[in-house]
Amino acid sequence: MNDWVTVCKIDDILPETGVCALVGKAHVAIFRPYHSNELYAISNIDPFAHASVLSRGIIGQHDDELWVASPLKKQRFRLKDGYCFDDENNSIPHYEVKVNDDGSVLVKAD
Repeated sequence: MNDWVTVCKIDDILPETGVCALVGKAHVAIFRPYHSNELYAISNIDPFAHASVLSRGIIGQHDDELWVASPLKKQRFRLKDGYCFDDENNSIPHYEVKVNDDGSVLVKAD
């Protein structure tokens, strides 16, 4: 498929929060950790709770690594690549994300 899917406008994502979107058949969490247009996209599915909740997690940073903690079981997933700090066998997919000149947020579907 490899198509870019428009999911929202950059202003729809408040700084230091995440939103979820259905991109193809994937539940994707898109995060805006700072007051900028820098975005990260990972799976929204918490592999420990089997629930679509990661976009509601808390964004944190340690040793220059941005991560989100699941709101259910608190495992931490690195935003740049979905790596699970608590159990690498439960790392999750990550997605390419970009912002167009008009402020549209696009995620690359697999």
